[in-house]
Amino acid sequence: MPGGRRRPAPFPAFSPFARSLIFSASAAAAASSRPLPLPDDATTSAAGTPGEDNMPRPPSKRAKRPEPSIEEERGSSSESEEESFSNSGEESSQELQTVQADFAFFDPKENDFHGVRLLLKTYLDSKPWDLTGFVDLILAQTTVGTVVKLADDEEEEGEGNGGGNDDEDLFGLISVLNLGRYTEQRCIKDLKEYLLSVCSDKDTKKQLKSLLEEKASSVGLLVCRRFVNFPYELVPKLYDSLFDEVSWATEDEPTQELRDSFRFKHYLLLVRMLERKTPAKHKAKKSKDDDDEPIIYPKLEDEIFKELSSWSFTFPIRSEQSSQQEMKNYKEMGLVMAVKAEAIPKFRKKLEALVSE
Repeated sequence: MPGGRRRPAPFPAFSPFARSLIFSASAAAAASSRPLPLPDDATTSAAGTPGEDNMPRPPSKRAKRPEPSIEEERGSSSESEEESFSNSGEESSQELQTVQADFAFFDPKENDFHGVRLLLKTYLDSKPWDLTGFVDLILAQTTVGTVVKLADDEEEEGEGNGGGNDDEDLFGLISVLNLGRYTEQRCIKDLKEYLLSVCSDKDTKKQLKSLLEEKASSVGLLVCRRFVNFPYELVPKLYDSLFDEVSWATEDEPTQELRDSFRFKHYLLLVRMLERKTPAKHKAKKSKDDDDEPIIYPKLEDEIFKELSSWSFTFPIRSEQSSQQEMKNYKEMGLVMAVKAEAIPKFRKKLEALVSE
């Protein structure tokens, strides 16, 4: 594994069964001749606050982020990590082929439209909404946001005729959108309406409404989606890239209004989790099903966000239930979390420690 790292230690609550599911859905990165580049943010300030005067300014992502060489398990890559747990169990029986792949971070651009749209197609479950407009907002914000592709494919696209199949080349996406800045956009209105409609608790809905309305100008909607074969070693670097760019944007954007739009006080996240359908039965002799964990997070970092969140709520979603035998006792749920910007440095440390252990 790159840099001599070992497979990350699971959270204590995870059973061996849960761990095997999560790691089978991630890329199994084998030993590499090149270590992952170290994060270049050691002296930068936390996201959401202005950086120090000596903060290094970001060159292009192409120069800033060397491509780590990863051995990728290549099966079906048309599902995000969150979707993979609720879809057909055919993947578990597929024979995976290991191939060498170089991944790199890039600014979003127009040609990424179809790949980004594919990653976000179930973001609001089955609700009809302005997904196209949402994708356009993400692609238009090039100073803060990252897409992850195969490095060689991007180079060939730049040298050739601008072609390339972005649906296949794009493996991950991360961005954050200011809810106040884009409040008049149809897609953001649809998003707010959806979140309020799925929140059933009166007190929580009051807090949610406050973030969506009065405090919207200081709230960032954090979006991170990736396919199941995305190398988990790159996840901390993906978040580092985002939060560093947020900090840089508070100084480098051309107008005061834009600079202020990245001074977030809260982050709002909409993700998915798996919840056990029925509590484990307390019997003298426990069955195999009793070892199932009450909650599984398809994206490991979401458990850290949940731990650090100011408040959160879950809601049922309409996606098809998994036919995997291992998942028969679970139902997929939506999870909304509010995380204060001041908690982000702690999140980054916890995430890095999780992958580095």
